[in-house]
Amino acid sequence: MAGERIWLDVPFAEKDEAKKGGARWDPAAKRWYAPRSGIAELQRWAPAPDIPDLLPGEDRSLGSGLFVDLVPSTCWFTNVRSCVDARDWERLRRMITGRAGQRCEICGAGEDRGTGRWLEAHERWVFDDTARVQTLKRLICLCTDCHTVTHFGYAQVRGVERQALAHLVRVTRMSESQARLHISSAFALWEQRSQTAWTLDLGILTNAGIALAPPPEARDRARVAGETLRSADGPSVPRQSGPDPAIRRRP
Repeated sequence: MAGERIWLDVPFAEKDEAKKGGARWDPAAKRWYAPRSGIAELQRWAPAPDIPDLLPGEDRSLGSGLFVDLVPSTCWFTNVRSCVDARDWERLRRMITGRAGQRCEICGAGEDRGTGRWLEAHERWVFDDTARVQTLKRLICLCTDCHTVTHFGYAQVRGVERQALAHLVRVTRMSESQARLHISSAFALWEQRSQTAWTLDLGILTNAGIALAPPPEARDRARVAGETLRSADGPSVPRQSGPDPAIRRRP
C-alpha cells in the first residue's frame, strides 16, 4: 500500500543497485521507495529532508521565455549537477521538476521516453561585470528540446543544430532570420564574457544546506572542456562549445 512506502533518495547512477536491494519505482511520483521498513540493503538511500520549493535568494522570474543562454568558457564545469553530491542532486531534481508540475517551464512539454525527451535542470545566472562575480539566481525545469536550444554551441557539437534552430523558431515564433540574429548576438556576448575569470556565487544552494564540491579553477575550465570535447563522448562533456562561424555570418 502507498501508505507503507518509505521514500528513498536514489541517484540515477545507483538505480540498478537500489532495485537489486529491493527498491521499487513509483512512476507517478517518479521516485524510488522501500516497500517496507527494515530493509538493510536500502538504508544507504534513506531520504534527507525535502528542499524548499523556493531556494533562499532565488528569483523565479529571471529569464522568461526561450533564448540561447551560453555559459562563458571560464565557467564551464560549474553547472549545479557537477558541484553537488549525487544524492543532493536527486533532491534538487525532484524539487525542480515537482514545482514545475512535471512540465517544461517554457514550452509545457512533459517527458516522452519514446522520443527521448526528458525534464532537465537549467541554471540562470546573473553577471556582475564590475565585481566579476557570476551568481546563480534561478533553477528552471526545461525539456530536452528547450535545454538544447539554450546550450546552442553544444547542439552544434552534437550535430543537432538544425533541430535546435527549428525548436527555437517554433516556440518563440521568431522568423528564421530573427532566430539566427539572436543566436549570433548570444555568441558575441559569450565571447565577451569568456574573457573574464568569474568568481562563482552559489549562495542559493549553500544557504539551503546543500554541500558543494569545488569546480575546477576558472583558469583551468576551458582547457578541461577542450580536452573533454576531444575525447569520446561521456557524461562530463560540457554543455557549450565555441561559436560556429557559419552561424556568425548569417543575418
